[in-house]
Amino acid sequence: MHADDDSTKMHRFFAGITEQTFQAKLGVPDTDLIDYLTGLLTRFIHSDMVFKVRSLTGKPLTEVADMLIEAEARIGQAKQSVHQHVGDFLLFWSGVYPESLTRMQKADRKDHLLNYWVVGKQAYSKASQLSAEEHADNEAELLNKLSHEFELCAYGLGEVRREWERRDQEGDSPQIILM
Repeated sequence: MHADDDSTKMHRFFAGITEQTFQAKLGVPDTDLIDYLTGLLTRFIHSDMVFKVRSLTGKPLTEVADMLIEAEARIGQAKQSVHQHVGDFLLFWSGVYPESLTRMQKADRKDHLLNYWVVGKQAYSKASQLSAEEHADNEAELLNKLSHEFELCAYGLGEVRREWERRDQEGDSPQIILM
């Protein structure tokens, strides 16, 4: 099986669960939002996409504080992209793996004092503003929605994870392994 086949299979798997969760369970029929979250889950299967923001030396940035500093050092589309990634990063961890947040915010880390939900909402808001400046109205609107609905999206992603774990136990899902 080719990597493209695996990616398509995972996308279909996530699309089905995300649509079912948001539309049927949560009563959120927003197809743009559901498609975005499906894409986020599919992209973040690959760990290089989770940690795609890099320092000047090429080292992947693993702390949000460092990503925010990097975002402010950039201009235009690059700045918007990093802010959007910060929102995606925080939404993913807050929704899918909230148990990891304690480790990510240990006292010896730069992120110790950050409120990830507030920072995630702010990152999407900033990305929305920057996107609007580039005249990408649909993208700006979606990013603004992610900012305003961050908690709902995080909760929904947690429900998506519970459903895929249920299917895993029943042997009814593809293996999900970070690559």
